[in-house]
Formats: sequence, C-alpha cells, structure tokens
Amino acid sequence: MPETVVLCGVDEVAEGEIKQASLPDGAHVALYRVGDAIYATADTCTHGEASLSEEGMLTGKTVECTFHFGTFDVTTGEPTGMPCEIPLKTYPVKVIDDQVCIEV
Repeated sequence: MPETVVLCGVDEVAEGEIKQASLPDGAHVALYRVGDAIYATADTCTHGEASLSEEGMLTGKTVECTFHFGTFDVTTGEPTGMPCEIPLKTYPVKVIDDQVCIEV
C-alpha cells in the first residue's frame, strides 16, 4: 500500500533549481519547480549513476545530467537527449499544508 511521505516545505523548492530529498528507505529524489508546479523524479541518472540534484542543470522542464549531457523531461521522466535511453522514475507530487509530499 502506498505511503505518503513529506519531503520539505513548498518554499524550499526554488524555480530553476533542483532540490534533493530523502525517502524513508535512504533513497533520494530530485524535486523541480517549473512555474507553479513541483515535480519529483529519482535523483540518479539512468545512464551514468550521477546525482541529478548535485550535478544536474534544470532549464525549463528539462534536466541535464552534466556527466554525459543526457537530458530528461522532469514532468514525465522520459529521456529527451542521448546517451540517456531509460526513463527516470517519477513520483506524483501533492502539496498538503504547504508541504511537498509524494507517495512511495
């Protein structure tokens, strides 16, 4: 059964930046603000095992992994630029009482 996890306050996710958040099992997710929406994906690039929150660059709804310059759409997790071919895991985001939450 899915568990709702509170990750951080809404104000901690800045436009154009990537925030890392921890899950109860120790895994990390990357949070992105695009306009008024917040998106969450796995934090690790599916191509080169790089942390997107530490090494990535966000432009609009595209995150670029700076290890090999592959890109993903943060709204869907789909790869949009080589060498990335495997989608990022995405998590539906809910804002509850100004807190960013996902289901895991």
